[in-house]
Amino acid sequence: MPRRSALPDLAGVPLFSACSRKELELLGKRTEQVHVPAGRVLVREGAAGAEFFVIVNGTATVSRHGKTVATLEPGAFFGDLALLDRAPRNATVTAETDMDLAVLGQREFAAMIDEVPGFAHKLLTGLAHRLRDYDAKSPQ
Repeated sequence: MPRRSALPDLAGVPLFSACSRKELELLGKRTEQVHVPAGRVLVREGAAGAEFFVIVNGTATVSRHGKTVATLEPGAFFGDLALLDRAPRNATVTAETDMDLAVLGQREFAAMIDEVPGFAHKLLTGLAHRLRDYDAKSPQ
């Protein structure tokens, strides 16, 4: 499959919020562009995760325990924490329409951490932002 940069899509991902444009370009070069048909299950609740997805075109539904909880549209992403560990997925994501996705695998991500000085520190900063946002939205 052809590889193209997914820079515009990665720039809005909270995990990568502290990354420079150059680092985002390096990440984008490591993504794979994938086309999937409507009805394809992209990730299954309870299964180990190893990929991160950004929706380029199309829509997907998110379900937990068999109940639809969200619809994802272009620009949305899922699976970012799977880049950090292989914990079970907390939801099933299914292509509602034909979709184009930018996919980043855990192996490519780990290589980026190893090869780019300071990248891991920036990821920790991005995680801290994500946790603060989550905390701010939680009931007090």
